[in-house]
Amino acid sequence: MSEQAMAFVRGLPFWEGKVDPQPLAGGITNVNFVVRDAGEKFVVRVGGDIPLHQVMRFNELTASRAAHAAGVSPEVVYAEPGALVLRYIEGKTFAPEDVRKPQNLAAIVDLIRRVHRDMPKFLRGPALIFWVFHVLRDYAATLRDGGSRMAPELPRLMKAADGLEAAVGPVDLVYGHNDLLSANLLDDGERLWLIDWDYAGFNSPLFDLSNLASNNEFMPEMEDWLLQAYFGEPPGAAMRRRYAAMKCASLLRETMWSMVQEIHSGLDFDFVAYTTENLARFEGAHSDYQAM
Repeated sequence: MSEQAMAFVRGLPFWEGKVDPQPLAGGITNVNFVVRDAGEKFVVRVGGDIPLHQVMRFNELTASRAAHAAGVSPEVVYAEPGALVLRYIEGKTFAPEDVRKPQNLAAIVDLIRRVHRDMPKFLRGPALIFWVFHVLRDYAATLRDGGSRMAPELPRLMKAADGLEAAVGPVDLVYGHNDLLSANLLDDGERLWLIDWDYAGFNSPLFDLSNLASNNEFMPEMEDWLLQAYFGEPPGAAMRRRYAAMKCASLLRETMWSMVQEIHSGLDFDFVAYTTENLARFEGAHSDYQAM
């Protein structure tokens, strides 16, 4: 796939001269390359639609353009089916410990708020909704249809998901990134950038907040700080419970994503171990939620 993708990137009509694409580490839903051309550097993301995971490239392009217009993400300089070319950002890719540093976390909250409130002003054309509970129901159907080893667990997990959805209740609809891994945050020394808009769509702000916390192993006191920083007031018991429910849903989504990968992915990766790890994290968070 990488040789084929590399040849595809070389042949893009955007380039002014002959290019030599260099593979860029990371990315499970696409293959990434760095390309130098005419004295500039670019990132090329190569990949098609993945309906199994509700990744649609028209939506990624729409979100990427709006994110640049809102000042939170690199510029899209070229796009065609299967390829997205962006300006390269020289900077540090965050790890979870970088996310947890207080000075960085304050900037990240500001970045998330700008995504939620400013990006919709720049969206053009159709845009998707990312509702984690729909994703979970769709994953469950995929797992049943595919004869997953985890099929016997699905009734219990989906009953838990139904309860979590009810607990989240009515939502304030914003535009979300919905995949706040540390590696999607870049620091160029002056400001932060947010990249990779595969799962972007309208959502509750609680999903991005809880997704950030669960992906980066926040302690409870950090989560309270996060909610206060975002909403501007200390979280009450009702907010904590709604947030905890969404955090459980975020963890369950990661778990069931891995279950689907077990039966459909061709990547050389131990998805069974990843499922086991994330299922344990979900079970722990769900137990804490039930004890609230």
